[in-house]
Amino acid sequence: MKTEELIQLIDEAIEGSCSEADFLRLEAQLHVDAQARQLYYQGLQLVDALRVEASEFEQKEEAMEAQQVIPISGRTRTRNYQKIWLFGGAIATAASLSLGFLFDYSRPSSEGEQHLTVEEPVASGFGVLAESSQAIWEGIDLQRGALIPAGPLKLKSGLAKLELFSGVEVVLEGEAEFELQSAMAMTVHRGKLQADVPEPAHGFRVLTSAGEVVDLGTRFAMNVTTEHNDLQVLEGEVEWHPKAAQKENLFDGDKIRWAANGEKVVMPQDLNLFAKAMDFNQNRVARREAWEQSSATLKNDERLLVYFAIEPDTLRGRTLLDDSAQDRNGTIVRASRVPNRWGQSGRALDFSPTGSRVRLTIPGEHQSLTFYCWARIDSLDRHFNSLFLTDGHELNEPHWQIMDDGRLFFSVKKRDNKRPDKHIAYSPPIWTPAQSGQWMQLATVYNSVAGTTTHYLNGELVSEDKLTPELIVSEVKIGAASLGNWSEPYSQDPDFAVRNLNGAIDEFALFGVALSAAEIKSLFESGKP
Repeated sequence: MKTEELIQLIDEAIEGSCSEADFLRLEAQLHVDAQARQLYYQGLQLVDALRVEASEFEQKEEAMEAQQVIPISGRTRTRNYQKIWLFGGAIATAASLSLGFLFDYSRPSSEGEQHLTVEEPVASGFGVLAESSQAIWEGIDLQRGALIPAGPLKLKSGLAKLELFSGVEVVLEGEAEFELQSAMAMTVHRGKLQADVPEPAHGFRVLTSAGEVVDLGTRFAMNVTTEHNDLQVLEGEVEWHPKAAQKENLFDGDKIRWAANGEKVVMPQDLNLFAKAMDFNQNRVARREAWEQSSATLKNDERLLVYFAIEPDTLRGRTLLDDSAQDRNGTIVRASRVPNRWGQSGRALDFSPTGSRVRLTIPGEHQSLTFYCWARIDSLDRHFNSLFLTDGHELNEPHWQIMDDGRLFFSVKKRDNKRPDKHIAYSPPIWTPAQSGQWMQLATVYNSVAGTTTHYLNGELVSEDKLTPELIVSEVKIGAASLGNWSEPYSQDPDFAVRNLNGAIDEFALFGVALSAAEIKSLFESGKP
């Protein structure tokens, strides 16, 4: 948006003459543009200053008139005209100065910089959980794609593959206790691990109670227990720095065992430090096949209003075939095909390009609804981030979206001429920048009989709102709607608010009933990658 247009929209918004469409455009710009927010804030400051000055001007004029009584009507009119001219001139001059100030602010400084202070999002961690197989963590629930938090961690059972930001890949077998010191160092108190260290990360270290391993490239395995430390070089070279002896260099196939008392002892030659299967791709295939069986059963659920599994045979050009028995196909607009949560190419839809959506129509009236999807959120860089919304926001119509602070939002509009016009059910924040790119199951249940709206994340209830009786809608209508975006397609104004989801969806279902917590949990367990 050009600076001149932005300033005009700001002026109209402050004056109250801005159209709804222009206000939505301005709102969208303010959420993504730090300079626009600064201009708007300065505009408000100047308007406040004008109001103060105008008030002082009127007070002075009233005081002057109290001292000068002019009985001749013509002269009185002249003075009033002079007052209006003076006051208008003051306002015009101040407004002119304000516009000039705003334009000056938008230009680069003499050093070519604008000196804007932008608060960047912050995340914490030295790596991510790339894969896991039957992994159970103590005191924390780490899903695939999650940042590995700071502090001690305990993998009680199963396998976990960590990708550190240095490029190092570490596979751990539970029971394991460890802590990441950086992307180039970790402490292992016990457990089995295998490390694959690329050339840019040579020097990666593993610290134990008996000593320290320094990798010189490329792969090694360890078994750390309270009795001894076992070390095997699978490929390349490592340095072993025991605490009570000189360092040793180990090469392909070399093995050592270092006892807890600081002595080197004989290690069984046939000992495999990592005997358990580590083929995560094979495990993923098994999990995907289990989901495919569950999805095939779900397609026959008579409670479905629409179901998009987004499989290859359901993507036909711009048409997204409905997998339910309802035959309510969608039309893909601009959304691009990307890998799904199983890594299969072209089996999810990315709504990040502006204007992306899937258009569909759901007829009828519904007492209760369940919205369900697997979504990958890359960023919440706009105020409203769409999941499923009806065209416009008419009476009895629902809106399901995510706020820029990570809260789920759900409402059904109850009335037009009275405020509040709807009950908005917010969840606590369910997303932070640390979860960018991570697939998650989202579900919201609207139950007009119970008078509740319930939000779920990854099969777990995160919040439940008790609806105000006068705002309960027992006959919810959907009609024309969009998956992944919101719009008013009949508007003559080409401008629109940017609300498309910055991310992807690879499964979406809408039920005409309120699913139970157990059913939501079952869908998650059968569908988690």
